[in-house]
Amino acid sequence: MSSYYFTEEHELFRQGLRDFLQQEVIPHIDDWEEAGRIPKELWKKFGDMGYLGLNYPEAYGGSDADFFYSVVFLEEIARCFSGGFTITPSVQQFMASPYLYKHGSDFLKEKYLRKAIAGEWICAIAITEPGAGSDAANIQTRAVRQGDYYVVNGSKTFITNGVYGDFLITVVKTDPEAGVNGVSLLVIDRQAPGVSARKLKKLGWHASDTAELSFDDVRVPVENLIGEEGQGFFYLMGGLQLERLAGAISAVSGSQHALEYSLQYLSERQAFGRPLNKFQVLRHRVAQLSSEIEATRAFIYHCCRMHNDNQYAVKESSMAKLLATELSDKVMYQCLQFFGGYGYMEEYKIARMFRDSRIGTIGGGTSEIMREIIAKMVIDDKSYQREAPAAAPRASQATSPVNNGHANGSTTATQTKTTMSTDMILGMIQKRAAKASPLGSSLKFDFGGQYIFIDGSGSANTVSTDNADADCTVSITSEDFQALLSGELNPMSAFMSGKIKVKGDMGVAMKLQSFLG
Repeated sequence: MSSYYFTEEHELFRQGLRDFLQQEVIPHIDDWEEAGRIPKELWKKFGDMGYLGLNYPEAYGGSDADFFYSVVFLEEIARCFSGGFTITPSVQQFMASPYLYKHGSDFLKEKYLRKAIAGEWICAIAITEPGAGSDAANIQTRAVRQGDYYVVNGSKTFITNGVYGDFLITVVKTDPEAGVNGVSLLVIDRQAPGVSARKLKKLGWHASDTAELSFDDVRVPVENLIGEEGQGFFYLMGGLQLERLAGAISAVSGSQHALEYSLQYLSERQAFGRPLNKFQVLRHRVAQLSSEIEATRAFIYHCCRMHNDNQYAVKESSMAKLLATELSDKVMYQCLQFFGGYGYMEEYKIARMFRDSRIGTIGGGTSEIMREIIAKMVIDDKSYQREAPAAAPRASQATSPVNNGHANGSTTATQTKTTMSTDMILGMIQKRAAKASPLGSSLKFDFGGQYIFIDGSGSANTVSTDNADADCTVSITSEDFQALLSGELNPMSAFMSGKIKVKGDMGVAMKLQSFLG
């Protein structure tokens, strides 16, 4: 399995990283857990080794490596007996700084991203609020434009790196009346006047700092806006898949490590005159857990390959996060049981691993949210045709896009309706494209074999029905697109349920909001 995804270079990187962690991290984990803080100078060592910029360009101090180097990184830092340690560089490299790289200006990349890659500054992603967790569209933190500044007021909670970090990728409302179209991302300096943090006491992850943040008339320069105002929600939709995939990788690696730790104990502990690993009930439990870990890891590697190939794998990443974090809870529970009373003692690492695992099914999207996303994609799409108004002539439309309407029987009405609908949408897009700023790229809509091509590489957007290669292809039914334009279909639901499928550069797809407004 490993050789299929990992080259000799990957494994050499793994060994070097493991040696580094053995020297710089593992001997100090217990002290950091007790202190509730990891020394900041450690992250400078990580930066010096190139561990915080694996997938970023060399121009900003990164390594420009393929994603499987990040897979190795996440697997190895999950083997250090501390979820609190694991989460800090995970947030830094896979959850917060990607928004700077994908959507930030050159100014933001030079000022913030470069320092994050070097390990000089630590960053956080500030989304969750006391009254808005998974429902990111309903956040209440306000950012009001006043001249060259945004004035920010509100609060965030459960923010990793929010106490000792240096800057925050902060989700704010710049237009409270615009729903998802009023969400923006701002870079806020942690020590800026008006920003305060209260360190939260947690069940696990003791080595990491988790904050409740307050913003009281915080003045943020307009130049700290990430990307375009009103696009923040869509940036988040593009970034959450990596966050969830990173969580899945860490969870399954942590499960494997817990089982290895338990196997060592089972081989050493004696009961009734023989080692515990000779008792059939325990042997079979190990066999079951090993099988589930291996199967889950195989699927996660498949998802990693999709990500490495630039596929927007919403369903697969959600499945991976759900399966891996739920499995981690199961593994930690049963591994602790192997230790009996000793598993309840702090001197055995399984107690900490048990505590730390519990957040996996909550953070980054709860298991319930993952199931709902998956259900929308697996269930809602299949029943979408059946939800149409009964008066519509949809009998022949029951043919799926797979056969392009060429099923046996009468399809004339269906084909005529599709052509008319596409012509109508073409006119709508032409009008919006004429008013919007050039995309800077090319984008193609695929309405089940009917195409609309937007060339925004010049001084203006040109629209045609060419089926040409594009930087980004958006697949959607004409009905769903019209519902999106009319406001009947929520963009979040469309993306997360798979009604919009994106192939290619996700950043180009995010610019579509300028056409939908």
